[in-house]
Amino acid sequence: MPELRKDPVVGRWIVFSPERQIRPERYRCEELPPTRPEEDPFLEGHEGYTPGEVYAIRPGGGAPNTPGWQVRVVPNRFPALRVEGQLEREAVGFYDRMNGVGAHEVVIETPHPKLVLEKQSLSGVARVLEACRSRIIDLSRDVRLHYILIFKNHGARAGATMPHPHTQLIAMPVTPIVVKEKLTAARAYYLEKDRNLFEDILKAEKKTGDRVVFENDGFVAFCPFASRFPFEACILPKKQSPDFHATSDGDLVLAAEAIQRVLSAYTTALDQPDYNLILHTAPFRRSRRPDAWSTIDFDFRWHIEILPRLTGIAGFEFGTGFYINPTLPEEAANVLREAMTNG
Repeated sequence: MPELRKDPVVGRWIVFSPERQIRPERYRCEELPPTRPEEDPFLEGHEGYTPGEVYAIRPGGGAPNTPGWQVRVVPNRFPALRVEGQLEREAVGFYDRMNGVGAHEVVIETPHPKLVLEKQSLSGVARVLEACRSRIIDLSRDVRLHYILIFKNHGARAGATMPHPHTQLIAMPVTPIVVKEKLTAARAYYLEKDRNLFEDILKAEKKTGDRVVFENDGFVAFCPFASRFPFEACILPKKQSPDFHATSDGDLVLAAEAIQRVLSAYTTALDQPDYNLILHTAPFRRSRRPDAWSTIDFDFRWHIEILPRLTGIAGFEFGTGFYINPTLPEEAANVLREAMTNG
């Protein structure tokens, strides 16, 4: 059983999952080794290689765990958190712990092992987002869960262990501290100024325009003013909504277009870098505190961060929480805009 332990200094929860232990040689891997077709558990026709699916898009119908799917969602074979069990929160002397209850799922983006997200059709990318939305809605019914993180690790430097294109979902019994920091900042800004922080960021970026990479009717993609990493991008909805799972079908297509355009620009300008894609949505409102996140519908907005893994983090970053970024976001945005024009 996985276990969560709380750091009493910064309030951060750590997931300990011994089942996912990595052999030392894995840490030295620079590139993902190619997977032979017969060994790819995500390949169409290999449905028996994975745990039973919890969701799939099959336009022609068909039985679960059979070929004919476009997107397929299965539990992770080596989950960070497990659905079974009770939380059993308790003190261990001075410290706090609980059982590692949650869910860890894999969204297999395509039956094709080399069809990366930016090469998919627009409808294909939208289907991936549709699968994520559906799984959040389903898992939201589990009262033990408080937060769901959608993320994609592309490439070895980004933490991927399988080359077949996939996205992951982890549902947690706590709200991560990074998300809490964003929620707290958004609420404080709203209470002080009676304005939405994310809307003001959007207005500021559109006004100057020098960090904007792409815009359509529903979303703006830009390199943040205080980017942590070179060519970091944020995709922000124009409509106010804290919950990704409330996004309409039409807006999913617009979000898919923004994701695809940014990733395609990375491919053109940066020679297909490894990257992390992270979708931050609001937590489920289950707190026992009546005032907890009471303004969230007005002050927080779901968004996507894309972080190319072009530089590493080391002692300075770990010790201070600061980041050293060698590329100004204005320069990065200009390079990406040119890549979109010439790509």
